Amino acid sequence: MRNSLIQKALLSLLFVSNLLAIETETIHSSLSTYVELKDYTNSKQKKDGEAIAIGADIHHKKSSYKFLYEYAHANTYQPPLQSDLKVDKLFLKYGYHFTPALCFHLNYINVLNDNIALTSHAQSYAAGISYNISKAFNIELSEFYSDFNDFTSWQSDLKLSYKFHLNEIGFKASLIGKYISLDDKEQNSFTKNAQDSYFTSGVKLHLHKNSYHMGVGAYFGKRAFAVMNDGFKLQHHAMEFDRTYAIGIGKNIANFVLRYQYIYQRAIELPINNTNVKMQVSRFILNYKFAAQ
Repeated sequence: MRNSLIQKALLSLLFVSNLLAIETETIHSSLSTYVELKDYTNSKQKKDGEAIAIGADIHHKKSSYKFLYEYAHANTYQPPLQSDLKVDKLFLKYGYHFTPALCFHLNYINVLNDNIALTSHAQSYAAGISYNISKAFNIELSEFYSDFNDFTSWQSDLKLSYKFHLNEIGFKASLIGKYISLDDKEQNSFTKNAQDSYFTSGVKLHLHKNSYHMGVGAYFGKRAFAVMNDGFKLQHHAMEFDRTYAIGIGKNIANFVLRYQYIYQRAIELPINNTNVKMQVSRFILNYKFAAQ
């Protein structure tokens, strides 16, 4: 299974690269793919899983367009689940720069298919603004609305970022706050044991020197059904996370960027309230940047 996922990712990468190479009016663009390997400890539902994704990021004049398609598979315990999980998700983001300092963005997420969860065909919408107060300091606000089958959620994100240099090393530090409110959660057994609202805070630090870069991050505080990664991850299964730690390293090689990320998370499985579930993810990322035109 894992070898076939890697092959599919490479074939998709080649296909999208041919499409982007045709575009002659693009100022600059890139495409990316990643493979995730997931392992669960103390889970009563999932054993392990994989995911592959292919995406592109295109900038033209004042507009930017970004999309990502992800397919995920998880091996499950049967019972309680009836079959293994197979999920397709689509992520889209449009940005418009009114000025070099002010940007407006729209996000859209669609769970195209989830063969078990009640969240199949769920959709999420978002609008937000990003403003550079100075060359070093940035503030970003986003509001997400997610429409699941039997319940809805609102999520408000605030991110403050600061860039600085020490000798030849560039740093970017970010503070993040997420407030999530669930509506109609009593309408089904899937969400009845979730809280009415959640608040989680996060911190990220990214540094780079020459062609090397590294990042670390952590989230604290409970969250469920959260939109993560600037609108490119949706935690749509019934899991209540309370800890997340991540570390990543990467290197630029010509027009390619190679990265590896390790993510550790702790959660409670809902609605069965199975505690101390641990999830470990290894993510391998390949990015190709086209020459500016």
